[in-house]
Amino acid sequence: MENSTHTILAFSRDLHTCDTNDKSITESTVRVIWAYHHKDMGEAGQNYHGSNRGTKSLRLLNPEKEVLSASLPYFDLTNKDVPVPDKDTTYWCQMFKIPIQHEKHHVTKVEPLIQKGHENLVHHILLYQCSSNLNDSVLDYGHECYHPNMPDSFLTCETVIFAWAIGGEGFTYPPHVGLSIGTASDPLFVLMEVHYDNPSYTEGLIDNSGLRLIYTPVLRKYDAGVIEAGLWVSLFHNIPPGMPEFVSEGHCTLECLEEALGAERPTGIQVFAVLLHAHLAGRAIRMRHFHNGEEQKLLAYDDEFDFNFQEFQYLKEERTILPGDNLITECHYNTVDRIRMTWGGLSTRNEMCLSYLLYYPRINLTRCASIPDIMEQLQFIGVKEIYRPVRTWPFIIKSPKQYKNLSFMDAMNKFKWSRSEGLSYNKLVLKLPVNVRCSKTDNAEWSIQGMTALPPEIERPYKTEPVICSSSSCLSCSLFLTLLFVVHIIASSIGNTELFV
Repeated sequence: MENSTHTILAFSRDLHTCDTNDKSITESTVRVIWAYHHKDMGEAGQNYHGSNRGTKSLRLLNPEKEVLSASLPYFDLTNKDVPVPDKDTTYWCQMFKIPIQHEKHHVTKVEPLIQKGHENLVHHILLYQCSSNLNDSVLDYGHECYHPNMPDSFLTCETVIFAWAIGGEGFTYPPHVGLSIGTASDPLFVLMEVHYDNPSYTEGLIDNSGLRLIYTPVLRKYDAGVIEAGLWVSLFHNIPPGMPEFVSEGHCTLECLEEALGAERPTGIQVFAVLLHAHLAGRAIRMRHFHNGEEQKLLAYDDEFDFNFQEFQYLKEERTILPGDNLITECHYNTVDRIRMTWGGLSTRNEMCLSYLLYYPRINLTRCASIPDIMEQLQFIGVKEIYRPVRTWPFIIKSPKQYKNLSFMDAMNKFKWSRSEGLSYNKLVLKLPVNVRCSKTDNAEWSIQGMTALPPEIERPYKTEPVICSSSSCLSCSLFLTLLFVVHIIASSIGNTELFV
């Protein structure tokens, strides 16, 4: 159909044609290429589209989102004229007070409010729950996060209650779940962390981006929670240069889930959406799920990861996580174009391997992650001794002679990495004991926190499910697509726009 402003086209195709010239459509990110000309095809044939062309990353199999009433109330959490420094990475933190108090409500949708023109500047926004013992003085000013001079009040904000990343749209909670606000156990003060990515070192940028929270007094059945899983962001996570493929794993360990779920929810929690997160070297991310040692179907995956398109994936079917389960966030990286080590860290040029699980009912578990042991990593490159006690970070190496008085980072960069050395190092890292991160909502820790655990014996690489080729009679195997184009040149009839997809 077509009206004065929009052209809408619908078509269908099989998900898996098993034609080598076709790309299978899966739950991974799909790059759609589009082009159009505003005039009819003439006798000479098709008209060239000119500049009317582009690409867009989409997740075509993400289930439809619920359409909410436009009359629902909302409140905005937005930065006010934040000066973005002329450096590649800035994390800016601002405290807010939730305006809804003394009566329970449910947030049903969260929308990004990105200042026009800053779509590539704002990389992600995290919302943290802070201590309820703070007072309104913490609202007076924002500050750079993770900075020695940042306010002490920021240190009370450890629990992620919502996450948005570049390219994502608004997130709508399922009809039976909502983010609870207004009760004594709900967030009163929240910290909004905005990651500004400014690789061109542009000066004079002023930003007013943030989030809009839409809520309702009509309560849902369950309160939603968020668990941050994967690799603890640190230098213990590192990737050699020149590697076409390197795999890192972050463990939400059996020990952490056993303790937290056993105490809070022995019958398990229901995961309904997952956000997978990495940086520029990321190529694919999978969340693997094990129950009593047996691997289940992947909880979530994106085998075509696009750094500039990161949003929550709604699960087709909610997944129960039980005591005795463990989860592995598996990240695949490519560093062929790099000549130095890539380190786990906050910058876009650093790396992360994280997954954010949205689940219900909410329990007292906010982080379930791991970091690999560091000493065997050092031994791999030939380090024999470090100075103890460790007074500096990264710590200083004592022997052998070629690394003497170098930091851990400098020694790893000095090592002559080849692809074969990188592969051997990868095999080692995946088998190393891991340090368990297992945190509660109120900045406390479960007793398993800091303990060492062995990663489970798993099949590597992950054995993907066999592709079943579609047939024209397999209606459930087809994808029905509707494309909507906003066109500035108004066509007079439905046949007037030539489109190639």
